[in-house]
Amino acid sequence: MVKGTNGVARTTLPVGQHSFVVACDGYESEEGMVKLKASAPSNIQITLSKEATATQQSSVTQPTVAQQPVVQPTVANSDNITIPVKDGISIEMVRVEAGTFIMGATPEMKESGSEEMPAHQVTLTNDFYIGRYEVTQALWKAVMGNNPSYFKGINLPVEQVSMEDCQEFLSKLNIITGKNFRLPTEAEWEYAARGGKKSRGYQYSGSNNISAVAWYKKNSRGTTHPVGSKQANELGIYDMTGNVWELCQDWKGSYSSSPQVNPTGAVSGIGYVSRGGSQQHIAWYCRSLYRNIYFPGDHFMDHGLRLVLSE
Repeated sequence: MVKGTNGVARTTLPVGQHSFVVACDGYESEEGMVKLKASAPSNIQITLSKEATATQQSSVTQPTVAQQPVVQPTVANSDNITIPVKDGISIEMVRVEAGTFIMGATPEMKESGSEEMPAHQVTLTNDFYIGRYEVTQALWKAVMGNNPSYFKGINLPVEQVSMEDCQEFLSKLNIITGKNFRLPTEAEWEYAARGGKKSRGYQYSGSNNISAVAWYKKNSRGTTHPVGSKQANELGIYDMTGNVWELCQDWKGSYSSSPQVNPTGAVSGIGYVSRGGSQQHIAWYCRSLYRNIYFPGDHFMDHGLRLVLSE
């Protein structure tokens, strides 16, 4: 689903053949096929006919140019991949290049808490792919056949899911796709949220202005919002700040000051790490370093997940 603005919808698709459906309230939908080549971005203009009414079966007018819905796919680059799942649902992934960063209470992170200390060096030795968006209710339902979310909407992030629910979802998703999707480690999550090798040292994921990148307590009106409706971070990833907390695979434990290579968190614990803040929380909880805890069996309407795929 790509929502258009002023008759124009834009999306990024990999090279190859794609089918599409263009729909707009009050108009007859149109279906077609497009073949994308590794060249310049491609534009497709579709003119929809108005729906005929009971007294207007033989006379159908065309919308004006300003009303014409347009599909505008763009050829994907090597940093992005799209993986089809089922029922027309696919997963967009962004490549994160391996690198070294300082994790935790770095100087730009204001009023850091004790759980984010000490700041320490982390090296991730392997590139990985991370979801451009939080897992949506459409994707969850395509895989699981249900929608546990409190706030309903196909393009809203799924929520009210436990760690056990997430692991079942991942298992089924991997069977469908033949891939090895998983939750991010806490280190992978923070590295991607900070912008990886393209980091500009922001306090939130993609900006020092939280309203530009996040749905949080002051602007959310108490509900989640469609994924990707705020500004992306330096890597082109959306909603790593706000909307819903995102589960990581690590048990929550204390930081060490010693350098770490591919850390996977504590060996055991009482709860898992969740990151990013949510639509219910103030800005302090939404900083890219903040560490929340999610207990096994929790089903909260402000917790969801984001996928990672090892390269």
